[in-house]
Amino acid sequence: MSPRLTLPALAATVVSALVLSACASQKAPATADVAVSQAAVENAAQAGAAELAPAELTSAREKFARANQALKERDYKLASELATQAQAEAKLAQSKATSAKATSAADAVQDNIRVLREELDRANSANK
Repeated sequence: MSPRLTLPALAATVVSALVLSACASQKAPATADVAVSQAAVENAAQAGAAELAPAELTSAREKFARANQALKERDYKLASELATQAQAEAKLAQSKATSAKATSAADAVQDNIRVLREELDRANSANK
């Protein structure tokens, strides 16, 4: 008997290795994904999303909680998917909060410019 692998045996070995590695990756705990989503939710909260993007932050927190529950139940695929969704919604909440703050700051600058123009017009009218 020859120790050489035939082409069909080699192909079957490669396919088996690929299937096993794919199965192994789905069974890996999604701990890192959940941790990243937790950090994203915390960052959004610190950016003021609770006040400026409450719906998005609430959704992110709910999905993060569900991801934790799925992780505890060892449903790693669901935990990873929920963690990814929570992270995306937390980033959206953070972006909305940051945008709202920037808009508010721009409005304040516009108000200050308007007041300065009014004062200049008043001063120019008094000097005439």
